[in-house]
Amino acid sequence: MRVSLADQASGGATPSLAIALGANLPSRVGGPIATLIAVRPLLEARVRQWGRSQAEGPAAFHWSPLFETEPVGGPPGQPAYINAVVRVNGLAEGQTPASAETLLEQLQALEHHFGRERQARWAPRSLDLDLLWWGDLTCYTPQLQLPHPLWRERDFVLAPLAALEGLAPEPGWAAVPLAGRPGWPEELPANGLTRTTEPPGRPEPHPD
Repeated sequence: MRVSLADQASGGATPSLAIALGANLPSRVGGPIATLIAVRPLLEARVRQWGRSQAEGPAAFHWSPLFETEPVGGPPGQPAYINAVVRVNGLAEGQTPASAETLLEQLQALEHHFGRERQARWAPRSLDLDLLWWGDLTCYTPQLQLPHPLWRERDFVLAPLAALEGLAPEPGWAAVPLAGRPGWPEELPANGLTRTTEPPGRPEPHPD
């Protein structure tokens, strides 16, 4: 499945753009789930505004369900993350590193709005917005790398991408799909859900 998920980047006949969302600390609006629900319409509005010059027509936003995932790297004992991915179709024009960096600035402005503090690498954060790809654009600058060099290796990205294709997480993926709720209705079919309540504050310890 890890290979087939890469096909999402091409979006078939229409190249797509993908953004990963994550949070594991409270923000100005509440816990991580509240943060992702609050940032969702703001993110969509900013992408639409940025994408006016890149749009072939109306941009189509495809949101994954929310997932609870285990932290990767960073300090031990940090809370579990809430993650999702949005894939946007219809932004095929003007694929340049400069335009992608402009979008990155918009993402970072939203992170700052929700209290993101950039500290140690992989440290807990109130909001993380990562640009995963934009069609077949390649970009290697000090500010941005596209495609994101690690997206194929992260369960917290792969599980939401799989859900966009209607697939449950593969066995062994450290990602638990959450039920839909007001402000974030997307969810896997009932037989794909394994938790329907708020996630615990901290992940369970790993066995030795």
